[in-house]
Amino acid sequence: MFSLPNVLAGIILVSLTAYVLFGGADFGGGVWYLLASGPRRAQQREVIAKAIAPVWEANHVWLILAIVLLFTCFPRAFAVIAIGLHIPLTLMLIGIVLRGSAFVFQSYGGGGGRVFATASLVTPVLLGMCVGAVASGTVWWGVRDGSFVTSFIGSWLTPFAFAVGVFTLACFAFLAAVYLTLEPKDAQLQEDFRTRALLAGLAVVVLAAIGLAVFPEAPPVHAGIVTLAAAAAVAAFWSLWRRRYRMARAAAAAEVVFIVWGWAVAQYPYLVPPDLTIADAASPRVTLELALIAVLAGAVVLFPSLYYLMRVFKGDRSPLKNDH
Repeated sequence: MFSLPNVLAGIILVSLTAYVLFGGADFGGGVWYLLASGPRRAQQREVIAKAIAPVWEANHVWLILAIVLLFTCFPRAFAVIAIGLHIPLTLMLIGIVLRGSAFVFQSYGGGGGRVFATASLVTPVLLGMCVGAVASGTVWWGVRDGSFVTSFIGSWLTPFAFAVGVFTLACFAFLAAVYLTLEPKDAQLQEDFRTRALLAGLAVVVLAAIGLAVFPEAPPVHAGIVTLAAAAAVAAFWSLWRRRYRMARAAAAAEVVFIVWGWAVAQYPYLVPPDLTIADAASPRVTLELALIAVLAGAVVLFPSLYYLMRVFKGDRSPLKNDH
């Protein structure tokens, strides 16, 4: 089980997990921006914008790392996914670009709020549909004989893939709402995001149960990981109910991590089911070794930079005691 291809596949998994935890929460923030309501609607949107602004670009580094490693270390898998899912992947890329551009225009008073919110809603669904297609083993249709519809649309436009897409959106919205409970100083705004977190968390649990019970395409998730995810969900609900928001954030993150890793464990050793394994898709050993060295060298620069970014823009910005 411990081999160079598995190590690099594990790094891709960790990178995707980081993207879900951080970039996914940004998308979820856009969802709540779209659904802001009540007498504090403007204040809710202001909190969301301030929470996203310092880090939304940096969070995409995890997705870029995963794509580059997949292309370099597992080119056969990259080719299958890029061909079979080129339509949803292209739409997803357009959504990411439109979302970022609209957010910048909006930040400088140029409008774009609806584009930002709509792209935040649609892009996670497309990401989840791609994951659902890979998990169900239908991506191969895009590189084998068949009509255009069968090969390039039917592989990802399925009820199961759409269910995974909606589930992904619910997970992102849940993470965002939990994270946002720690952003405002106002207790009423905290209550607004707490309520949204509870509702989104319930949606995650319901959609997960439906997905595992209804769709035969769903990969068999290990019972131990399901138990861990369920325990984290209970801890998140309890923490939100008791208004222990820091504990809720840790529990929500753990819940989503177990969900992502549960999918990976259920799919192992296949990188692209039903017949392309990690070992079969791997590049020559010298390529894997150089890629691992590059990742380790890059980590020396990346992690301190991200820490400094978060320290400057997301740390305690209260004035010093001797300020007048």
